[in-house]
Amino acid sequence: LAGLAPAPFCGMVLADFGAKVIRVDRTKVFTTGDTLARGKRSVAINLKTAHGVALLRRLCVMEKLGLNPYELLRENPRLIFARLTGYGQNGCYATAAGHDINYLALSGKD
Repeated sequence: LAGLAPAPFCGMVLADFGAKVIRVDRTKVFTTGDTLARGKRSVAINLKTAHGVALLRRLCVMEKLGLNPYELLRENPRLIFARLTGYGQNGCYATAAGHDINYLALSGKD
């Protein structure tokens, strides 16, 4: 899904190595040139509709939307499933979204 640097960068690297990468954008959102879009296809999907979620289910995995990676991997064993987190996979912030400024604020580093 379109987002900030780590996931788009990972997708670009996978595309550079020959993976078929499809970036999913939100509908009705103006996007500027994505410098990390090299080698990727893109599609805009409205994830607030059943049709949009069904389409995403065929393209990608998101447990937050009720999409189970293990089911989808059975359907498509070539699927690459990656989880990126800035806070680690365990602990009180494990499910929280964050970015550099959040990490710096919590760590107390400057």
